[in-house]
Amino acid sequence: MSAKDIIIKPIGKKDADRICKKHHYSGKVVQNSQVHFGVFYKDNCEGVLQFGPSLDKSKIVHLVKGTKFYNFLELNRMAFSEKLPRFSESRAISICMKMLKKNYPHLDWIVTFADGTQCGDGTIYRASNFVLTGIRKNESLRKHKVTGEIIQKLTAHTRAISSKVFTRDYDPLPGYQFRYMYFLKPELIKNLIVPTIHFDTIKEMGIGMYKGKKRNN
Repeated sequence: MSAKDIIIKPIGKKDADRICKKHHYSGKVVQNSQVHFGVFYKDNCEGVLQFGPSLDKSKIVHLVKGTKFYNFLELNRMAFSEKLPRFSESRAISICMKMLKKNYPHLDWIVTFADGTQCGDGTIYRASNFVLTGIRKNESLRKHKVTGEIIQKLTAHTRAISSKVFTRDYDPLPGYQFRYMYFLKPELIKNLIVPTIHFDTIKEMGIGMYKGKKRNN
């Protein structure tokens, strides 16, 4: 079996959400995702990539000079079954980027975040021509001290959970968040207002993670 045997095609949100809940480590979906690609292998959908607006677009849009709100999307979720062949992730990303570039000409770039608290530091993005543009200690993901529920600060806000309750009942998850960007229009990388970060920095800082386990640097 080979990654060349997979087929990528658009699917509806309902089906994409179902696949994502089944295979994503969080078991959750992003409600405002808009563009969905299914990863098919042997006639079965074994993976999904979901794109949509960032939760807080105002903090992201200014990363590249001249960008409007409609010029970028976030890769919100990427979830794959263990049944998929090796290297399916990088092949799926490559195909999806080509499809986005062809069918959504107004898009300039894609942003995504690797969760170095529960999942990984973004190995697949580094192998797929993304650039690393941000590393920060996790402050947004919190875990409830009793129930173990993991939520983001913005989710707490939308649920009207008071800051006092949130701080008291939810502990920050240890780890880091990594921001990656992919330029559908490569010439626009010159407009990036933040420096790119060399991938070796992750190892040098000793903050690598793969499949939910800290790397032995």
